[in-house]
Amino acid sequence: MKYVDEYRKKDLIISLSEKLKTISKKEIALMEVCGGHTMAIHRFGLTSLLPSNIHLISGPGCPVCVSSQHFIDMAMAYSRISGVIITTYGDLIRVPGSSTSLEKERASGSDIRIIYSVLESLEIAKNNPEKNIIFLGIGFETTAPATAAALVQAKKEKINNFYVLSAHKVMPPVMKTLVEEGVKIDGFIAPGHVSAITGTGIYDELASEYGLGVVVTGFEPADLMQAVLMLALQIESGTQRVEVQYQRVVHKDGNTIAQRLIDEVFVHGNDIWRGLGAIPGSGLKIKEDFSSFDAEKHFFVDIPESSEPKGCICGQILRGLKTPLDCRLFAKKCTPSDPVGACMVSGEGTCATYYKYRS
Repeated sequence: MKYVDEYRKKDLIISLSEKLKTISKKEIALMEVCGGHTMAIHRFGLTSLLPSNIHLISGPGCPVCVSSQHFIDMAMAYSRISGVIITTYGDLIRVPGSSTSLEKERASGSDIRIIYSVLESLEIAKNNPEKNIIFLGIGFETTAPATAAALVQAKKEKINNFYVLSAHKVMPPVMKTLVEEGVKIDGFIAPGHVSAITGTGIYDELASEYGLGVVVTGFEPADLMQAVLMLALQIESGTQRVEVQYQRVVHKDGNTIAQRLIDEVFVHGNDIWRGLGAIPGSGLKIKEDFSSFDAEKHFFVDIPESSEPKGCICGQILRGLKTPLDCRLFAKKCTPSDPVGACMVSGEGTCATYYKYRS
């Protein structure tokens, strides 16, 4: 607790705020591309401590929220196949599909189980040899190594009834896409946990080719305020670059063991992001060497064209073009207990965060 308190000291946070107000003169828009950052910013009321010329934008940092409607619909179609057990992290089960959700499918009799680790899926596979277990792989570079490790273990143990439906994604391509689309972004607040795996080199192109600063930071209020200060200093001096505020966790080279696991199992390919469409090189697809565990190559289902819920602007929110307050469904028809769109489902979703801390 003492470790956490160090980064929640009121005097430290206020001093960072006052320094920002002194040095920052330009109108700037900074995007946080992590749902955990969005949640922390609103939980600690950090926007109220920023000068009026600094604007924070929430981006596509919630893995549940950016998982495409087609992925959700495919998962539900798989759950209806006789002899299939679906395993998933809890947030995904309530995401609305085109017509229903995994939660409703489970209530209708499908065998859908919430797990906390992909290794639990392997145990379920070993304990149910007559069933086919499909794990729904979502998340960025933070969760991909665990999925990769499970596939390596399944291959080693010759577990032939375990499969992965991969919607794992990587962050840099979507960051570049948003800039190329013309979204007003003057700098990025980059996620500490992703960067702890990848290292900081993944952001170099954003600085060198797009002239945007990137600061990797943690999740405490002092971390985030310092990251905003570092970006403001870069912009004021015209020296945009990649910096690490979160030095107690993030290093330049990242976690090389986790990187090797990802490289062993996955290959980069095009993937569909909710609200952004197909983004080249943004997805992690299962390599041919592990194709015997690829759900898409073993189970074939007919998926109608997916459609977003009527009136939901989750896609625009994920692109930083709108906020939940712009949505006519927010806190009325769409609430955490009865979500219309994916951004309200996950605890890291922008709509769920705005709802929780809206006062």
